[in-house]
Amino acid sequence: MVLVLDFGSQYTRLIARRLRELRVFSLILPGRASLEEILKHKPQALILSGGPNSVFDPDAPRPD
Repeated sequence: MVLVLDFGSQYTRLIARRLRELRVFSLILPGRASLEEILKHKPQALILSGGPNSVFDPDAPRPD
């Protein structure tokens, strides 16, 4: 199980599809998903799918 956290990237669905093509179960959650919600799915890996905001921008989205 791989969770893809979507922070606004145009490639989020493509990433999930490629994982599924490799027979890896994947689920897309919004980047603002709580830690509780993430842990509920018991992921073995997380992929952070970024958006147009700079990681250095103080208002850039951040996971819980």
